[in-house]
Amino acid sequence: MAHWLFKTEPTECSIDDFAKAPNSAIVWEGVRNYQARNMLRDEVKKDDLVLIYHSSCKLIGVAGIARVVRESYPDPSQFDPLSAYYDEKSSVQKPRWVAVDLIFTRKLPAIISLDKMKSSAKLRSLPVVQKGSRLSVMPVNDTQWQDILHLG
Repeated sequence: MAHWLFKTEPTECSIDDFAKAPNSAIVWEGVRNYQARNMLRDEVKKDDLVLIYHSSCKLIGVAGIARVVRESYPDPSQFDPLSAYYDEKSSVQKPRWVAVDLIFTRKLPAIISLDKMKSSAKLRSLPVVQKGSRLSVMPVNDTQWQDILHLG
């Protein structure tokens, strides 16, 4: 089992959205970066655990944990002309983007802020704390996972 950090804007898909539907899978869609897409497609597996990281908001940081319940499949939003994630160059026969399904595991008692993670010497190699890191999907090794959760 691997560990991941997935960035999301809480106005789009927050840990609270997961908590409201604890037994229902949520489609993790809209990833439009090839490196992140490749990780979703090739490396993210069923039962992997995911840190849900809130970005572009007042309190940026890790808000909770979800679990992968369905491995990659064609992202349905790429085919929907009404979606913000529509891709006119993508087709059902040759999809460009993938999604995975996640299910709620738990909400953290308090958000583990980006500032708190940046202040930890143990997390210096974690991409999310590095300047210029913009990937929405990134691996988290076992040690980093434990270090992040201990910050909470």
